[in-house]
Amino acid sequence: MAVFDFGKTNAKLLVFGADGSILAERRTRAAWPVVDGVHVLDDAALLDWMREVLREAVASFDVNGIMITTHGCTFALLGEDALATPILDYEEIVPAEVEAAFARIRPPFSETATPAMERGFAFGKHIVWQEMRDPTLAARTRHILTLPQFWVWRLCGARVSEISSLGCHTHLWSPYRDDFSSLVDRRGWRGKMPPFREAGAIVGTMTLDVPGRGAVTLDVHNGVHDSNASLSHYRRVVPGGMTMVSTGTWVIVMNPDCPLDALVPERDMLANVSVRHEPVPTARFMGGREFDLIRGDGPADVTEARIASLVARGIFALPSFADGGPYPGQAGAFVDDAGRSVVPAPDERAALAALYVAAMTDLTLDLLRSTDAVVFDGGLAKVGAIPRLVAALRPAQAVLVGRNPEGTACGAAGLAYAALGLDPFRDERAARVAPFDPPGWREYVTRWRHLADQRTRSRTEPAAPAPDAPNKG
Repeated sequence: MAVFDFGKTNAKLLVFGADGSILAERRTRAAWPVVDGVHVLDDAALLDWMREVLREAVASFDVNGIMITTHGCTFALLGEDALATPILDYEEIVPAEVEAAFARIRPPFSETATPAMERGFAFGKHIVWQEMRDPTLAARTRHILTLPQFWVWRLCGARVSEISSLGCHTHLWSPYRDDFSSLVDRRGWRGKMPPFREAGAIVGTMTLDVPGRGAVTLDVHNGVHDSNASLSHYRRVVPGGMTMVSTGTWVIVMNPDCPLDALVPERDMLANVSVRHEPVPTARFMGGREFDLIRGDGPADVTEARIASLVARGIFALPSFADGGPYPGQAGAFVDDAGRSVVPAPDERAALAALYVAAMTDLTLDLLRSTDAVVFDGGLAKVGAIPRLVAALRPAQAVLVGRNPEGTACGAAGLAYAALGLDPFRDERAARVAPFDPPGWREYVTRWRHLADQRTRSRTEPAAPAPDAPNKG
């Protein structure tokens, strides 16, 4: 099975054997050039790369199926036989007048379990913006696809929908009704939504010319949202209840057992929708991006000695260093225990980034009322100090890391194999991590939360009048 796993920037192919082992891996980077004043995906270049690595995979491993998983927040508008407009970067800033217009028609949180979001993090707003930028676009759009389904169409021509991507904080879906939102009907989009197929279902075929093999036909399986692919995988791997921490550009924390009334939209909490059509309470922050920004150009290694030193000295990275997360609209800062600005040494910044991600993850676990096992997956799971620091804060919970950090691709492969009646991951288990508890770590996190909350209050509360201010009452 060839599984394509596309993040915002990094794209990879993983080739799975029928026993669930990863046989090969190839990587590239997606390009987002500026066209007509906005960043858009160079899908043609990515498609060329996909065909090239697929030929290699078929020639080397006799691959016979293709599965796709991608990040959320991104859509494609199709015309009769091509894109009606290029695929927009979800980080494009929406003009103020469009923000105001969308605010008047945005479905309430009580309908979509999706809060108001910056940029195109909930892509219903970006579709409206695209239609406002080009008055002919709505009439030229035949279908609205999420990103995994765009690639399905590119490979085999099938136009289908899939619930985990369409229900991924788009403002297009109501998880409470298990139906499209009022925005879809208000904008006349319902007829542009292709029929639903399950994630992993075979929806078409692709013919590929392979040197030495001639024309080879491959099954194309319906794609899936990346965090939901991970959730699907670890629900099978971890017995009983669990909270998943899926890490990449975003850190997505999902607790299926959290009550929906615990969601606080102002803290970037929402309900995703699982491949089973279930609402999944979620909290998130752009942890991978923030890790890189905090680390800066310093060394990449994270050592226990540097972490312990930062904790002992009370040096903090306070949120937020990127959009989204439980402290929205707040600029990141480096401070000491008294809240005074400091400049971390370059060789300490990677360790400070690890402390930041661990503290933010612990906060989101509390927001989601997590009490069962916690499973880390993705790139930041490779920074071993992060799950170990979280384990020290939550001794009553097992903190686990998957057999390999590719839980998203494993979940996607598992869904595709399930369509063939196979279960290659049935015997897989996640490993419990040993806590890393440097002296003062719990007190450090308590102080970190206090300083972060204090900055939030100072930003939102009106300043007290000076003692000699005139009385205007």
